Amino acid sequence: MPLRFQSVASDKQSFARSGKLRLGEIEVNTPVFMPVGTRGSVKSLSSEDILELGYQLILGNTYHLYLKPGKEVLDHFGGLKKFMAYPNALLTDSGGFQVFSLSGLFKFEEDGVRFQSHIDGSHHKFTPESVIDMQRSIGSDIMMVLDDCAPYGSSVERLKQALDRTHRWAKQSVEYWQKNENGQNLFCIVQGGVNEALRAESLHYLQSLPFPGIALGGLSVGEPREEYVRILESLAPSLDPARPRYLMGVGTVLDILEGVRNGIDMFDCVLPTRNARNGQVFTSKGKVNLRNESHRLSTGPIDPECSCKVCKTYSLGYIRHLHKVKELSAFSLSTYHNLYFMKQFMDSLRISIENQEFGTFYTHWKKLYAS
Repeated sequence: MPLRFQSVASDKQSFARSGKLRLGEIEVNTPVFMPVGTRGSVKSLSSEDILELGYQLILGNTYHLYLKPGKEVLDHFGGLKKFMAYPNALLTDSGGFQVFSLSGLFKFEEDGVRFQSHIDGSHHKFTPESVIDMQRSIGSDIMMVLDDCAPYGSSVERLKQALDRTHRWAKQSVEYWQKNENGQNLFCIVQGGVNEALRAESLHYLQSLPFPGIALGGLSVGEPREEYVRILESLAPSLDPARPRYLMGVGTVLDILEGVRNGIDMFDCVLPTRNARNGQVFTSKGKVNLRNESHRLSTGPIDPECSCKVCKTYSLGYIRHLHKVKELSAFSLSTYHNLYFMKQFMDSLRISIENQEFGTFYTHWKKLYAS
């Protein structure tokens, strides 16, 4: 359904803000973290788990869903949300980043990008229009445009080429979306690498177009943290206050803190779920490696201050055992805990903004996770 965004409170010492993002009947409090359900599933969890955790908005991946199960299946089932029995809001990226990660398997063309599947080598093509059509079949509430995300370390010439391509495709996308508008919302993606002038140019141009929301792409892709922070700080004063701002692919505690400090409302990342499967969890005391020998006889929970059902039920020693013997339940229990942590962390962050305590919150968590 058409998007509505309302800013609720702003921090007086930074660009941090809290808000409400309304997608039809679904209301999402911001700042918000979105779990990643790449192929129509948040790895190791069920849709019931995601609802129990309280998530109102999750993310899917157009590239992977295009390849499997494919457009025909999604059309048949009436979209991804019905297919996976998830009734809340859904955001999908365009799949461009995944295509451009296929080293040697893609080629730019004037009207899109041609690529080979990483699964079977079959040939395909994405255009600004076709990725919108695919996301319509997915049934996402928020769709992303096809863009060109130049890798970190690219030359200025390559970054300018990416900007030209991104801006041209964005204009085509928004015009196509407006002609066939059906209640889904389309976000543009600001590019420009770590070049402040190109980032400012991209933001200025894309905010002149009638997109319901603004996304920042191409950050947290390998650049030093100081470069990441510098670009966010350079863009913060120019971000449109009337539209939601989405920082793509960012999900560490430190990166979220910097994003929120600079006015970002929405985040997504595979890190909390991927790290959980690899035995690392987030806690009120910092990160914990579940496989450490020191936890072998631990009778307490992963985090004594956590109220999730995993911490209420199981000992840290038992969770360590599950990881050491590679039991599948190790993945689901650790993932559930990490996503519970992320939900509580974002809720507390939002409340700190509304209580004018964000500075204290920022300092506490930055110190805790910087180590």
